[in-house]
Amino acid sequence: MAVRFEGGLVALTDDAIARIRSMIQSGELPPGARLPPEPQLAAQMGLSRSGVREAVKVLESARVLDVRRGDGTYVTSLAPRLLLEGLGVAVELLRDDTLLEVMEVRRMLEPVATGLAALRMTETELDDLAQILEDMRAAADDAEKLIQFDTAFHHTVIATTGNETLTSLLDGLSSRTVRARVWRGLIEGNAAHKTIDEHHAIYLALRSRDQLLAHASALMHVNTSEAWLRTVLAAQPTEG
Repeated sequence: MAVRFEGGLVALTDDAIARIRSMIQSGELPPGARLPPEPQLAAQMGLSRSGVREAVKVLESARVLDVRRGDGTYVTSLAPRLLLEGLGVAVELLRDDTLLEVMEVRRMLEPVATGLAALRMTETELDDLAQILEDMRAAADDAEKLIQFDTAFHHTVIATTGNETLTSLLDGLSSRTVRARVWRGLIEGNAAHKTIDEHHAIYLALRSRDQLLAHASALMHVNTSEAWLRTVLAAQPTEG
């Protein structure tokens, strides 16, 4: 984008990004802080205004800065959910072979997180999970509703770990497109009830506060989802 207008602007923008990032990391610009006006910031860093302007645009897209028209530019909360927001968009754009790599990452993280949740979930959160399970059973033949409840189930479990970074990562890795493919395949293969039973097994392990069983139940479920994704992808017509 920048290259079309000025040959050296990319390097200037990269320099400005590095300088602003350094100011944030050092605490000179903490979360919520307002950046100096563009001319002042450019002079302070010894860079061109155009480079600073482009850097602000890039950091705004990355949710590091919040540009408020007529008010100024501020450092965001820098919360993991905000900074990792773009991960889900990126996962939705991945090609089929790379989606299997995403499932592999989920297999590494989700069972461990579920085991941790077994130690940290409150009774109220377990009751919420039980309600989601009931909703899933009632919607056993409705792919759209199952996608919604499946997303809610896993988010509820992971969020109870209290680890916002882990929750944001797994939310981002749990592509809606992948869920849709898997659930439609399950319904067509008359296997939706079996997968709902796997969710129930995870719930029972969590309710019993059994960390190892929760880990194992979640691992089995991710393995099942991965196997169905492979089946769905293999059934797709090849191009050419």
